[in-house]
Amino acid sequence: MGPREIYSNPPLALTVVELRHTATSALTDADQASLKACLADSFPLAKPARRVNVTMSSAGINQEQLLDPRYMARDNATAITYRTDAIVVETTRYERRSNLRALLRQAVEARQKVAPADGIERLGIRYINEVRAPGVERSGDWAKWITPALTGIVSLTSGSDHNAQSWQGMAVFGDTSSGAVLRHGIFDGYAVDPTGDLRRATPPPGPFYLVDLDCYWAPESAPPLDWENIESRFDAAALSAYSLFEQLITDEYRQEVLRCDW
Repeated sequence: MGPREIYSNPPLALTVVELRHTATSALTDADQASLKACLADSFPLAKPARRVNVTMSSAGINQEQLLDPRYMARDNATAITYRTDAIVVETTRYERRSNLRALLRQAVEARQKVAPADGIERLGIRYINEVRAPGVERSGDWAKWITPALTGIVSLTSGSDHNAQSWQGMAVFGDTSSGAVLRHGIFDGYAVDPTGDLRRATPPPGPFYLVDLDCYWAPESAPPLDWENIESRFDAAALSAYSLFEQLITDEYRQEVLRCDW
């Protein structure tokens, strides 16, 4: 693959890196204070993340409200969250792969310095794209911007001679150890809530084509949670997402939308 272009007007609404590790005890108040000190230069704001844990038993469904330690940048666009089974890095202001990799390394090294986890169970990088384009009024208009491999369903008709007005789909590439999950379809509004905890650039609401990519690595064993076991896998997952995204859009979308400095 040649040089990777950085577009002026990318559709990326949210990027999430989830590094799952073997389960640990909950971080103590002292641990959380130490993590805050390690991350203070880049992530000075401690804002716990709320999460609902749902379990089922013979007595029924139980929902438990959990608070995970989370540290945010001052612009509230990037955050690091520590769960008992994962390290999560999120940003609504993705710039380039090297920057995201540096954030993950910072998060991992802080965790391993304060309260180490034993092993890696899964690394996933998720890119949620809200593809928006001018002149989209009907479902068939997406054929100009998105590959026919995804929009080809618009050529089908029902018994009433009606074309498909909307669709959603999922495709899995690879196997249990590495690959990508693509979720896609026609939606309206936003895939990433503009009123959520992470601030994002908010385009006007309207139709968009969702391109949601989750590229992953899941080792059969649980190698140590060391950066040397993560870096190359991170790069491979990120580059596979880039390659797949480039296959899902048309040259018209690149030229008329992505390369425009609006």
